[in-house]
Amino acid sequence: MQLIYAAASPFARKVRVLAFETGLLARIELLDTAVLPTTLNERVNALNPLGKIPVLLSDDGEALYDSRVICEYLDTLHGGARLLPQDDTRWPVLRLAALADGLMDAALLARYEKAVRQAEQQSQAWLEGQLGKVQRALAELERQADRLQGPVDLAQIGVACALGYLDFRFADLDWRAAHPALSRFQQAFAQRPSMLASAPA
Repeated sequence: MQLIYAAASPFARKVRVLAFETGLLARIELLDTAVLPTTLNERVNALNPLGKIPVLLSDDGEALYDSRVICEYLDTLHGGARLLPQDDTRWPVLRLAALADGLMDAALLARYEKAVRQAEQQSQAWLEGQLGKVQRALAELERQADRLQGPVDLAQIGVACALGYLDFRFADLDWRAAHPALSRFQQAFAQRPSMLASAPA
């Protein structure tokens, strides 16, 4: 298998962490690339018409996207405990995983607004709107932090990658100050070998 990814992408990091945790990483060739909303990447576009990463090429050559689909696919390939449960606990895990994805999406859009657009084109209202989503997601994750315990699952991985992205790109938010339970979770989870090996740089 091949994974087309960018080291700074929290969505790609989520896939890499899951692959590490399930013992599948050795079966995946990692192909680092660059993708921006304003820059065409012909290879990525040929595999994913949305032009987004990550994209996983399966052993039979099928291109899978987005990160949620890739993670669910990889979770069927290993012999250990499923990271996306198949019983009634599946739905709380999926809900928290979706919240983490939404946080990452809003943070990425805020990052693009500041880093990609020219200063005269930037919208403060748009930026504040995206960061508002980030803050509301953090508040809800703090409220549900007790669910981020027990055996590793997709929700824990997603939340850890989302929080790691905030540390990487939005250190000035100081999200830990108002979210002590999340901070404790992240402090512990960030020390897992899968997280250390995939830290953005």
